Amino acid sequence: MSSGAKRYSGEKKKLNMKKIFAVIIALAVIVMVVVGISKLLSGEIGTEEKTVANQYFAVYTNEKWGVINSKGDTIIKPEYDETIIIPDSKKDVFLCTYDVNYIEGSYKAKVINEKGKEIITGYDTIQALENYDDNNNLWYETDALLVSKSGKYGLVDFKGKELLKCEYDSIEALKGVKNSILIQKDGKYGLVDHIGATIIETEYKEIKPISNEYANGYIVTNSSNQKGVIGRDKAIAVEIKYQDVQAIYGNGNYVVKENDKWEIINSEGTIYLKGKFDKVKSIDGQNVVIISNNKYGVVTLTGETKIDTKYQDITYACDDNYIFKEKNQYGIINLAGEKKIKESYESLIYRTESGIFEGDKANLADTDFIGSDLTVKLKGILSEINTELGYMKVRVGSEYKYYNFKFEEKSSKELLKGNTLFLDKKDEKYGYVNKDGIVVVDYIYDDAREQNEFGYASVKKDGMWGCIDSKGKQVIAPSYALENASLIEFIHKWHRGEDLNLNYYTDK
Repeated sequence: MSSGAKRYSGEKKKLNMKKIFAVIIALAVIVMVVVGISKLLSGEIGTEEKTVANQYFAVYTNEKWGVINSKGDTIIKPEYDETIIIPDSKKDVFLCTYDVNYIEGSYKAKVINEKGKEIITGYDTIQALENYDDNNNLWYETDALLVSKSGKYGLVDFKGKELLKCEYDSIEALKGVKNSILIQKDGKYGLVDHIGATIIETEYKEIKPISNEYANGYIVTNSSNQKGVIGRDKAIAVEIKYQDVQAIYGNGNYVVKENDKWEIINSEGTIYLKGKFDKVKSIDGQNVVIISNNKYGVVTLTGETKIDTKYQDITYACDDNYIFKEKNQYGIINLAGEKKIKESYESLIYRTESGIFEGDKANLADTDFIGSDLTVKLKGILSEINTELGYMKVRVGSEYKYYNFKFEEKSSKELLKGNTLFLDKKDEKYGYVNKDGIVVVDYIYDDAREQNEFGYASVKKDGMWGCIDSKGKQVIAPSYALENASLIEFIHKWHRGEDLNLNYYTDK
């Protein structure tokens, strides 16, 4: 047999599968490394687009008004001279005013959707129902619109369905209370809810809220100037026979004036503390903060003194604790009359939703954050408090830190779970990392903000503000001074306008 001869047995040669798999895996690893390096170099590694709920906002540019969505897309071109009103940011219902004659005081209005289609017609005027909270912040009723025809007013829903016929002399939201709409006809007032259902018939001289919670009822005044309370269920909670009724409600009890003396009664007519006070500040369970001779104290419904009526002010906080004012300073006192925190604060408030006291002292920038055990847990400057997610952001020294309401320090990644980028600081400069801690935006900014709910983060460099998107890409180079802005926030190229009540964005 020659040396070049091949041996052949007629059997097929078997493949070495282990070696093949090893080669495939090695190639896959190489590909992954190459892709990873390319993404790192391009700034795309580990970044995904933030999921954003669709909302609508008015925008102002070149002296014209339009509408964008929460991605920054233009929905209605800026071509209107007057502000476009969006009663509910989650619904494409836009009130546009045009052909305004300022001399005659006349104008035209229409309601359009995101396609620009007019969705409510047949009325002389269409308006949003304005309302205001205790701090005079503007908001709108989100289920009904005010319409008029031939000088009379009615209500329609956002699809144009008639809720109330145009037969009323006036219609307005009851200030500070949701889903409570005041109607007037023939000089008498009544009340309806957000779908036009009657709560109180139009037979009263005046209707006022007893509190900012509609469930607590309404103070009514009849033609004889007698007052009482009608509940949300239309039932009479306090007989309409009293000289006056205070806008105070607590635990089924009301404050009324009869025969020139104040007293507390419940719906069954039981009377407490008749003639024992000048006014009531609050009813908290069985305890009442009273005012007599311009001094504050706390007594029980049965008349037992809990805190002597000798303080400049008393406000219920939580449990048995009250914030008191003495010598123009605030502290905390309990129902046993013990000063748990002596009068030492220039201002002191209690946040019910978080269970935290905040105290400020004269000439000190830092706030004292006080826990339920009435000890100071933290000192700093409050930047943000989010009761929905259960955290607060506090500036401690030169650093911004996050805490839950137990005062446990948390990272932004632990709390802001919907974010794709997280603010980070290194060598006195700001950048952004992803959820794995990998740097996505380098540390080049002098100041910056966390990613907002729309996926954009505000960044500052050389005294000017711009923004990046949810993947860390620069959308607007820092070019806005925003010196007068109380809230710095971007949606794509648009930044928040100075008037927060209008809730608008601009690119100017």
